[in-house]
Amino acid sequence: MGTNLITLEYAGPVAIITNNRPEKHNAANDEMDEGLRAILEELARNPDVRVAIWRANGKSWSSGRDVGQIGIRTEDIDNLSFIERGQGAMKLLLNLQIPILCALKGWVIGGSFERSLCCDLRIASEDTRFMLPEVKHGVITDTGGMARLFQMVGHGVTMDLILTGRTLEAEEALRHGIVSRVVPADALEETALEMAKGIAASPAFTVKMARRNMGLLANQLVVDSIDEEATTQTLVFGSADYAEMKAAKSEGREPKYRRR
Repeated sequence: MGTNLITLEYAGPVAIITNNRPEKHNAANDEMDEGLRAILEELARNPDVRVAIWRANGKSWSSGRDVGQIGIRTEDIDNLSFIERGQGAMKLLLNLQIPILCALKGWVIGGSFERSLCCDLRIASEDTRFMLPEVKHGVITDTGGMARLFQMVGHGVTMDLILTGRTLEAEEALRHGIVSRVVPADALEETALEMAKGIAASPAFTVKMARRNMGLLANQLVVDSIDEEATTQTLVFGSADYAEMKAAKSEGREPKYRRR
C-alpha cells in the first residue's frame, strides 16, 4: 500500500488492517492517513472480502494524531482542503459494502477514536482507554465522532468527553454501548477473528443489506457533521485564539484568550 505504517493482509474472506507504528503508540501522521485511504480503496474494489478487522501492533490501537503534526502541513495545501481530504477516507469507510470490526486496546485517542466510532463494531481489551482531547490542543473533533457519539450516548456524555478531554475506561465504554464487548487482552485477537469469521460465513448479500439499512438510519447525520466540521475546524485554525495558544506555548507563558 506504499507504507508499512498501516498494512493490509487477508485471511480468506477476512481482511486485516493493522496500525503499525508501535513505537509511537500508532499515532497517525500524513503517511498513515494516505495508507488508510489506499487500503479502503482496495477493499472497495475487492469482491472476495466479506468483513475487515482493524487491529494494531504494539500497546495501543492508536494515540490519535501525532501531536507534532497538529496544525502542520507537510505540503502546500490550504487548511480546508487538507481537512476535507482526511475526511474523504471516512466517507469511503462509511460507504464500504463490508462491515469493519475494530479490535481496540491501550490508548484510543482523538481522531483515531472517531475513526473507530465510524466503523461497524468495536470490541476492547480490558486495558483500553478512550479520550477526545482535541479542545486541549486548541482544535475540535472533525472526523464524525461527535455525531456518532451523540447517537450512542446522547448530548451529556458526548459533551463531557469533548469539553473535558477525560479518560473513558473500557467498562464505562461498554456500559454506554460504545463497545459491544470487553475481553481480556490475551483474548482480543482471537475474539475479533472469531466474530469476523462468523460474519464472513453468513450470506454476503444479507450482511451487505444489514449494513445498508443501518447506514440509512445512522450515516446521514455523521456525513452532515463531517461536512460542517470541515468549515468549523478551518475557522479554528484561522482564529486569534488558536494563534495565541501556539504563541503562548512557544514562549512558555499562559495564553490570554478573547473573552468571547
